[in-house]
Amino acid sequence: MHSMNTTTTPSSAPLAGASHSLDLGISGMTCASCVGRVERALRKVPGVQEASVNLATESARIAFSAGAGPGDAAAMEALLRRAVRNAGYEPRAAGPAEADDDVSPWAGFLPVGIGLALSLPLVVPMVGDLIGRDWMLPAWVQFLLATPVQFILGARFYKAGWHAAKALSGNMDLLVALGTTAGWGLSMWLWLTAPADHPGHVPHLYFEASAVVVTLVLLGKWLEARAKRQTTAAIRALHALRPDVVHLLGRDGEVDVPVAEVLRSDRLVVRPGERIPADGIVLEGHTQVDESMLTGEPLPVARDVGAKVTGGSINGDGRIVVEVTAVGAETVLAQIIRLVEDAQAAKAPIQRLVDQVSAVFVPVVLVVAVVTLVGWLAVGAGLEAALIHAVAVMVIACPCALGLATPAAIMAGTGVAARHGILIKDAQALELAHKVDTVAFDKTGTLTLGRPRLTAFEVADGVDSSALLKVVAGVQSGSEHPLARAVVAAAGERQLDVEPALDVRAVPGRGTEGEVAGQRYLVGSLRWMQELGVELGPLAARAQALQNEGATVSAVAQRVTEGPSAGAKYVLRALMAFGDEPKPGALAALAALKARGIRTVMISGDNRGAAEAMARRLGLDPGAGEVMAEVLPGDKAARVAALQQGAEKMHHHVAMVGDGVNDAPALAAADVGLAMGNGTDVAMHAAGITLMRGDPMLVAAALDISHRTVMKIRQNLFWAFAYNVAGIPLAALGYLSPVVAGAAMALSSVSVMANALLLKRWRM
Repeated sequence: MHSMNTTTTPSSAPLAGASHSLDLGISGMTCASCVGRVERALRKVPGVQEASVNLATESARIAFSAGAGPGDAAAMEALLRRAVRNAGYEPRAAGPAEADDDVSPWAGFLPVGIGLALSLPLVVPMVGDLIGRDWMLPAWVQFLLATPVQFILGARFYKAGWHAAKALSGNMDLLVALGTTAGWGLSMWLWLTAPADHPGHVPHLYFEASAVVVTLVLLGKWLEARAKRQTTAAIRALHALRPDVVHLLGRDGEVDVPVAEVLRSDRLVVRPGERIPADGIVLEGHTQVDESMLTGEPLPVARDVGAKVTGGSINGDGRIVVEVTAVGAETVLAQIIRLVEDAQAAKAPIQRLVDQVSAVFVPVVLVVAVVTLVGWLAVGAGLEAALIHAVAVMVIACPCALGLATPAAIMAGTGVAARHGILIKDAQALELAHKVDTVAFDKTGTLTLGRPRLTAFEVADGVDSSALLKVVAGVQSGSEHPLARAVVAAAGERQLDVEPALDVRAVPGRGTEGEVAGQRYLVGSLRWMQELGVELGPLAARAQALQNEGATVSAVAQRVTEGPSAGAKYVLRALMAFGDEPKPGALAALAALKARGIRTVMISGDNRGAAEAMARRLGLDPGAGEVMAEVLPGDKAARVAALQQGAEKMHHHVAMVGDGVNDAPALAAADVGLAMGNGTDVAMHAAGITLMRGDPMLVAAALDISHRTVMKIRQNLFWAFAYNVAGIPLAALGYLSPVVAGAAMALSSVSVMANALLLKRWRM
């Protein structure tokens, strides 16, 4: 499958608290039993804390301590590669083997084609029997057709089966090798012991069974590999977003250089229709940018001078000059690729059950095959019939589908989600999201635009409004809080020169304080003013009226000294009212969640009047407990925990949606955290799911893709188990021939992959 460099880095999704993690590709795995064997081999390496192997991606993620093994990461990688090889598999670079989209759909079909060509003449006589014709081939012809299939095309089964047997383990290859060898050997025995006095009589041989089973298994594995390429299409599409050559703007004009040579602060020219090669800021020009592959947003967005652009997006009809701000692994595109790869390589919690079953599955099947052989002999059947029934048991019981059921669905689900702007960081978040019955939203920037405007600046008697606004803008100029930016923007609109502030200090959840022209000022919430004993005086009624209108109200206080013995206190100088607007899709998003039977709650640090006014605009009912107002940032996680507990003391599965640094603890505390991609990096690291564009409708979409993926996992596991539960007894009782059993076994793997690929048709 694809080829990338093996990575030895601090994991973006560390396992078991390890200091380092390593991703390693593994070739030769065929079933769930192989996965268990590789994991056991890796865990025996000194220093390894955890190893997780994924059959669908043919990769392993190994977590190990910093001082493990001989001492460094390179030595540890060598030890891990040796462990994989000693277990009978081939270590390789991590990632899929085909990195290009132009891989032929018939790649790897040659062995299958040869097997079909050699097996078809062996099957034709079986068809002849059905219509009363005797087309049986001479025994020596059957031998010449079946033997190359058995021992040349089937050599891979002997090699892998031998390694499994040496390790006192079992896998699909061992079952196929034993079963087909028994069929071939029985045919040889019947041929060589045929009565010499009937030279023209051909005894009933089973060369066709061994050859056809080997060919069908090869065909199933080829179809499976072809389907895997489709499940990894999302990763390949993301890799393809990076151009190979960029136009570097230097002293001598434009120079074409490889994208790998681009450095931060370089200036790049992006022509109309070209992909933007790296994250940056527009220095010159105006254009429309298509970011659909990154965010799922179908419409181009305008980008002017000073706007940020993301590597991998497509420039519209304008020539722009971009100053590079991030390259390599630091770019948004690289982080997206890493998140999707991590999610596809991870194991869902439900996979643990499959692993436990797979660990004992093959030995149990071998016991059942022996019991079948002995049982048929005991009831008087000949060795020929008893052996064929035992062979059918071994062939149909191969646990290929069992190992693919979960990872195939996860790969398809995370891939289609990424194309719609939903990045699922780990498989656990994907599996848990479908259980969510309560969604808590942060207000500012999540349900609202997050761009509040200063709608009122009410000053106390005798205070110069313009002079005070310059002071407040100076205190707020260093803050990234939306309300602070609104104050600075209002001062700019009035063309006021901002007063420089000294000793500025942010007080979490309350506001900011600083010194301007020797005077100390506080800018913050009314609750903070109340805690400090600041009297609102004549402005108290106005503050209440503004809150009732739905405005977020803050206050400005100045420190004054009344006398040598009286000390200092803070006096109210002004009220500030801020207005924000709901996001265009917020009302519909909340309605969609309610239609699914999910409770929605808004958590806000605003005063209750402003929070409830916004809630009513969003269709929330404050009286039904759907609004939590005046919540300090540090208390949001506690509110999430309270929602999880519930009034009826039963656990609720809660999803938290936020975009700010202060939402990170709540995102981590929730069963599933969903971070808006237009928010902060801290929020996105704390969340299990990142929504690449700030559209609340993506919340319902994320829960839906989770539900559909988990449904596919359950369907796949049902069919994987059903094939074996139904097939093994039928084979043991003699109702299935080895050929039919081989076809059913191959069909089980293909059907699991095909069912998972149906997720690619999902639409919002």
